[in-house]
Amino acid sequence: MIDSQSVRADAVFGADSQGFDGGKLINGRKRHVVVDTLGLLLGVMVTAADTGDRAAAHVLLGQVTDAHHRLELVRADGGCTGNLVEHCLTVLALVLAIVERGDGMRAFVVLPL
Repeated sequence: MIDSQSVRADAVFGADSQGFDGGKLINGRKRHVVVDTLGLLLGVMVTAADTGDRAAAHVLLGQVTDAHHRLELVRADGGCTGNLVEHCLTVLALVLAIVERGDGMRAFVVLPL
């Protein structure tokens, strides 16, 4: 599973390592993580909050597949759609399955795989 979380950054951090996530209305950083089915960390990357999920996933999934050769399937939310799905299949030999939310879901809901 790959996902990201935007977090507010303290003023101690330089402005060049921060950004504004317009979707979450957060000025700070974004952490991108890949975990296995047990929730164990396979890869992590911290970027400015204005970095898109697709761009970060492109880099992070490349690093994770280099380190974990048996990885075959990664599930992601709708932020990882587009040409990333094809890139994972053709370049990384990895199936990127997008788990879509239903219309009208506003709060946290466990989605079926």
